[in-house]
Amino acid sequence: MPTQQTKPTQQSRQAKQAQWRRRSEIPLMLAAVLYLAAYSLQVTAEPDPAEARLLEGVIWGVWALFLADYLVSLILAPERGRWFVRHLHELVILLLPMLRPLRLLRLVPLLHVLNRSGGDALRGHILLYVLSAMTVLGYAGALAVLDVEQDAPDANILTLPDALWWALTTVTSVGYGDYYPVTGTGRIVAAGLMLGGIGVLSAVTAAFASWLVENVATVRAADEQAAAAQGAESEARVREQLRTVSLQIDTLAQQLAHGAHSGQGTGGAGGIGPGAIGGAGGIGSGGHAGRE
Repeated sequence: MPTQQTKPTQQSRQAKQAQWRRRSEIPLMLAAVLYLAAYSLQVTAEPDPAEARLLEGVIWGVWALFLADYLVSLILAPERGRWFVRHLHELVILLLPMLRPLRLLRLVPLLHVLNRSGGDALRGHILLYVLSAMTVLGYAGALAVLDVEQDAPDANILTLPDALWWALTTVTSVGYGDYYPVTGTGRIVAAGLMLGGIGVLSAVTAAFASWLVENVATVRAADEQAAAAQGAESEARVREQLRTVSLQIDTLAQQLAHGAHSGQGTGGAGGIGPGAIGGAGGIGSGGHAGRE
């Protein structure tokens, strides 16, 4: 009985968790956009103290939403211990901004939203997810490198357009070399952007290969099905023809048997007739000769 009661409870929790993720996906996406916008203003603009406090409140408010989403997902998980272990990286992502007061780490919670959406992405939507991830990754990398490079001596990435161009050439593994980070933190950002770009491009290639293989398999299955249907139709036609020929042979055999039987009856009647006539003739002749 406890096992039977536990199973429906786990199924109910799993259904509630899936429902929560569906309902919170769009709000969290919008919150991530707001988060990125607030961080962009912190990096590219020079806000006054009041504006700086407002932006700081927006950033931490969105971070609190991300943390609430993590806690709700943990509470609704069918097996909380296993879910906690499997999603431990999400907890690390959420706690990193609190461990060090660097503005660079404030971009880390965006990985929570990307990981959350990417985990639920079907292959049919993988291309949209990958393009979105590449866009967010490139923009976040540009902001991060601009944040650490714009005040560094001998730096050449000083404006947001320069940082965006550098991020584009880095995430696509082109690397013209006209812009490059000179600080250690900037180079760490560059390394992360390179790895992320390779991963994104690999995902695009894998999605295309999967789509191609599936289409080839679908066409092959359709051809095999059509060939099987055609073979079954031909076999049915041959069977029908054999049945017709068999019926015709049976009918012909019956007709031949009936004709043979009729021929034997007719031959017997003819043999009796002449003999009787001959006998009658002989008796008549003999009687006539005796009288003479």
